[in-house]
Amino acid sequence: MSHPVFVLASASPTRKTILENAGIQPIVRVSHFDEDAIQVSDPTSLVLTLAQCKAKVVLPQVSQEFAEQNALIMGCDSIMYLNGIVYGKPDTKQIAIATWQKMRGNYCELYTGHCLIDSKTQRTVMRYGVTKVYFADATDAEIASYVDSGEPLCCAGCFTLEKLGGLLIEKIEGCHTNVLGLSLPILRQMLTELGYRIQFGVNGTKIAAMQLQ
Repeated sequence: MSHPVFVLASASPTRKTILENAGIQPIVRVSHFDEDAIQVSDPTSLVLTLAQCKAKVVLPQVSQEFAEQNALIMGCDSIMYLNGIVYGKPDTKQIAIATWQKMRGNYCELYTGHCLIDSKTQRTVMRYGVTKVYFADATDAEIASYVDSGEPLCCAGCFTLEKLGGLLIEKIEGCHTNVLGLSLPILRQMLTELGYRIQFGVNGTKIAAMQLQ
């Protein structure tokens, strides 16, 4: 039985690690899509549009590269929604500090859009996840120190859950891998909708087409 190639249209090492920890070995093909080209204020529409654009950009390349083999292309995008405002990656330390001053003692909604395209059938499935993240009432010194580490400058919403930023998070409500940038429960739902199932094994997780009844 042949298995489709799984392509991650993202440069995010965290998304790649999420898949690898779940037994899926993705092939990375970075889209280099200009996210600033999409100006949408609604968080749901924004993350879904960006996720779809990233997947579509690499579709022609992947279809040609794996012409003899089916490929599943995953595009993702994450933003933080805080007090009715969308936040992506901060451009400067000053912006990161100002953002954290709004985040401390508060909570946000972390949106992640997912787009999965089947290169063989051209079918596309899109889903988004929302997770509530509650932040500690961090001091000015803690915020300055965290921003100086450089970590929040690389993250949507100025924080990480799995690294240094985890010390400044009180709790989350919802899928934790959604906060990291790729929800595994959502991925499983999308695979099912496209007609695939997962197979666990000692050598990793395989994705296979469902058998027709």
